[in-house]
Amino acid sequence: MIVRWGLGSLPEACAEAGVSAPLLVASPRWDSLELPVQAAAHWREVPSDRIAEAVAAAGGADGVLAVGGGSAIDLGKAISAATSFPLVSVPTTYAGSEWTSYFGVRDPGRRMRGGGGGAQLAAIVYEPELTLDLPPETTVGTAMNALSHCAEALYAQGHNPAADEHALAGAPLIAEWLPRVVAAPDDLEARTELLRGASYGGAALGGSMLALAHAMAQAIGGRYGLPHGTLNGICLPPALRFNARYAPDVVRRFGEAIGDPGDPAWRVEALAALAGPTRLRELGVPEGDLPGLAADAAGRGGNLANPQPASPHEIEQLLRELY
Repeated sequence: MIVRWGLGSLPEACAEAGVSAPLLVASPRWDSLELPVQAAAHWREVPSDRIAEAVAAAGGADGVLAVGGGSAIDLGKAISAATSFPLVSVPTTYAGSEWTSYFGVRDPGRRMRGGGGGAQLAAIVYEPELTLDLPPETTVGTAMNALSHCAEALYAQGHNPAADEHALAGAPLIAEWLPRVVAAPDDLEARTELLRGASYGGAALGGSMLALAHAMAQAIGGRYGLPHGTLNGICLPPALRFNARYAPDVVRRFGEAIGDPGDPAWRVEALAALAGPTRLRELGVPEGDLPGLAADAAGRGGNLANPQPASPHEIEQLLRELY
């Protein structure tokens, strides 16, 4: 993967990736952003389930350039997979989706409409200045998603020393700098270090797998169109407590990285509470839906890759703890 820092390095990254005339995937929010590359076309509906139309818009392009958060990058990945074009990502949140070739397809209402894999990942360009105007809920939510990547990369089946190294580099940066960013959103140094932590979390995700917290978050978010990062911040603490029974040394190691080896779940809860909802009821999830959500989460790959897959009944109990 080609990784560069600073928007000025985008032309170099595109050239190394073999992209000279990309399809730009970016919402209207970024219409005023002056990019140092010339796009062949621009797709503005983000998120979108009109993949075939987006692919048709790429007819004169030789690559895909996705600018935005996880929704824009996932859409870019879907187009890349369909066209085999190389993908260059410019992430503007801390979500980390730029590191994986699989993606979810959501409609404009953010409800899940499918997904897949096979994106041709080529390059990532990080520009911390593009994160300066992120609202608190998006800042905290996407940073908690990155922190979940760090935690789960350590104990998911398929974890490995290289991914562990990335996870243990990212977790302390996120835990240290997220509170500073919330306190001073326009602090560029804090934003830069938080983005650096998130990039390590993304690399850990790319080298390992997801686990129980993500399975729960995906089941809930996919049904109601709720923010994925916020849900990971809510779901990670009970998943950590569950996994402490089966992988205690690894959970403790994660706790040491974020400054609380005794109760890392408590530390994660405190970080998630810096902005936004922390209970499922606050997000409008109907209590009567919890059994069905638990059954959905139990069958997902993240749960199956957990140190000990949780049963639907166990997941329902965890969801009730969050309600």
